Amino acid sequence: MNSFQTIKLKSSPGGVTSILINRPEKHNAFTAQVIDELADAFETVRTSNCRMLLLRGAGKSFSAGADLNWMKAAAHYSKSENQADALKLAQMLHRLADLPMMTVACVQGACMGGGAGLAAACDVVVAHKSAMFRFSEVRLGLTPGTISPFVIRAIGPRWANALFVSGESFNAAYAEKIGLIHYPVADETEMEDMIEHLGKLAFHTAPEAVAKAKQLVREVTGQPIDDELMRVTAKHIAERRASDEGIEGLSAFLEKRKPKWAE
Repeated sequence: MNSFQTIKLKSSPGGVTSILINRPEKHNAFTAQVIDELADAFETVRTSNCRMLLLRGAGKSFSAGADLNWMKAAAHYSKSENQADALKLAQMLHRLADLPMMTVACVQGACMGGGAGLAAACDVVVAHKSAMFRFSEVRLGLTPGTISPFVIRAIGPRWANALFVSGESFNAAYAEKIGLIHYPVADETEMEDMIEHLGKLAFHTAPEAVAKAKQLVREVTGQPIDDELMRVTAKHIAERRASDEGIEGLSAFLEKRKPKWAE
């Protein structure tokens, strides 16, 4: 953990982990090193006792997307080198989206391109009302390829299509309307209050049930509501009823006590 140079990872004994992208002078723009270190940090968190992950950016911005020098270098890569480079970003985002605990993006300032992809890959997004968002790739002759699955899952294909082709900047109120963020806040005090609120919620939930609930959303999304889907969803709840957490949760409810994970 101490070997990271572009990010900071801090875990509390209680189960809250914070990952800070720490390139404030560059508005936390992505480089190959940032991507590698985020991927490693997410894997570290996966195998820890973390109950809630906070993803932050140092300084004025959450993340302004790709670093200009990194993009300049990529322009001289071969096609296979470019594909391998882009695949690392896609894999890093997938590691974040696939984490089993509640993940929260805490957004301020610029949240552009890959930065917006990071936010979309989190379960919950809290953003300052002054934050600004943009999928600016088409302005550079590019497409938001690697972030697109996470953004489309967050805001739907109709909004994604409109914002991908226009490269338009939009504020937190607009981002809330389309589903990219969940909680707009006025300032840092409100941000910390919301994080505290989400933390209380996270620590009242059963860890394995949270992971299974996230899996359930992935499995159900886009599927027709037919006999097969009903079997899938019935299997989910049946397995949870018979699980140690399910038994403990029901027992705690009937006995009017806190379940073990909330003590």
